[in-house]
Amino acid sequence: MGATEPDLGLPLFQAAGFVDEQLFVFYDHESRRAEPRAPWVRAAGPLWLQLSQSLKGWDHMFTLDFWTIMDNRNHSSGPHTLQVALGCEVGADNSSSGFWKYGYDGEDHLEFCPETLSWRAAEPGAWATKMEWEENAIRARQNRAYLERLCPEQLGRLLELGTGVLDRQVPPSVRVTRRVASAATTLRCQALSFYPPNVTVTWLKDRQPLEAKDVELGDLLPNGDGTYQAQVALAVPPGEEQRYACQVQHPGLEQPLAATWEPSMSGSLVFGVICGTLMSVIIVIFFTGVLFRFLRRRRASRGTLGSYVLTDRE
Repeated sequence: MGATEPDLGLPLFQAAGFVDEQLFVFYDHESRRAEPRAPWVRAAGPLWLQLSQSLKGWDHMFTLDFWTIMDNRNHSSGPHTLQVALGCEVGADNSSSGFWKYGYDGEDHLEFCPETLSWRAAEPGAWATKMEWEENAIRARQNRAYLERLCPEQLGRLLELGTGVLDRQVPPSVRVTRRVASAATTLRCQALSFYPPNVTVTWLKDRQPLEAKDVELGDLLPNGDGTYQAQVALAVPPGEEQRYACQVQHPGLEQPLAATWEPSMSGSLVFGVICGTLMSVIIVIFFTGVLFRFLRRRRASRGTLGSYVLTDRE
């Protein structure tokens, strides 16, 4: 959630929900309506009503939280932005964990601790709000109930509705290209058109993996068709390109996929096969204010059945 001075004419509250980074709902303060953005969620029925009511409630609650934090920091004018990230994750053994975090003006601010019903201040300016909120025991119990009970229940239902869409696996194609400049030669490994978004791209030299500090990691980017792409670049000595190979691991691949740069081609393109099971599902809801910038990108971890996340944009 984000909020700022009303006279700036910018949205006071916006939310966008994602399942494994796939958009499924959008909400904004002006319309006060939740709009489905994925065909499978239209059959949600009572769950959709529950989600819509939750978004309306968060619209009001997070705006009040925003003013509280501004007052406690003696910020009487803006623009300022509040980011809220809350959600839960369900493991393969049906265990669950949740989180509820606040960011203020792009910096970590407060984090709720459900085990102790307390708040952890990320910086000195958050202490006043921490002490004030910890006096509200009822709200703390409601937060914990959402993270430990309601959130996992909603996740389970959404996973059922998205069967056949959320659990699909599209293996990546891999391409290696070369760019020669006066200062250096760069090999770029691209993993293309894959789903789910959890992927591992590794550069090998003489079949041995290189350390992360030796490579340039690119962003994980969504494609318009619901798949993703990622790239990792590596500077190499001229004439030694053949000593290097790119290796890609993905749930849709039966085994790691490797590719090298071929001198006779602009790049080498290799396709994998679909197999295995979905390792994780993530649901993300973004609360948006003045600016629109992803503050965090969540990558699914192996061994995780699913996660339900409310997270932030600035």
